[in-house]
Amino acid sequence: MAALKVLTVPDPVLRNRSVRVPEVDRSITRLIKDMIETMQLEGGVGLAAPQIGKNIRLIVLHMPDEEPFGLVNPEITKREGDREILEACLSIPGYEGLVHRSVTVTAKGIDHNGKHLRIKASGLLAQALEHEIDHLDGILYPDHIEDDNKLFVIDCASDQISSRGNIDTQ
Repeated sequence: MAALKVLTVPDPVLRNRSVRVPEVDRSITRLIKDMIETMQLEGGVGLAAPQIGKNIRLIVLHMPDEEPFGLVNPEITKREGDREILEACLSIPGYEGLVHRSVTVTAKGIDHNGKHLRIKASGLLAQALEHEIDHLDGILYPDHIEDDNKLFVIDCASDQISSRGNIDTQ
């Protein structure tokens, strides 16, 4: 396996809409493994292919106490409820913000074996699915923030919010 470089804003690749994966072959299976390794090394719970420079509809997720997995051509098919939660992103280091996400989502996609999956999720998994699928459409979490006072600069050395700020995500 190989760790991959995670792109950060304002890299224009992060704003591209990704294309569907025509089939799950060995190259996709390998990419899933590499993306999982990268996500874990970076300390993330999710990673989308555009974040590593691939313009394809592929995400990987890793929930606490569960095995990481990949989802090819994922789509949200149903959303329920609304909650405001704190969110961050490997492609936007040093910031986090309050965004509105669904309470529960239903998603579909294909796993690394080519099997079609349907996932009903709540909590962190629902949030991660929405966040990573947004990446596939060129959407970053600050796009969901309506008030600049809800985007925070993080003191990375101490993991404390040190000030409020703006970020150029274009």
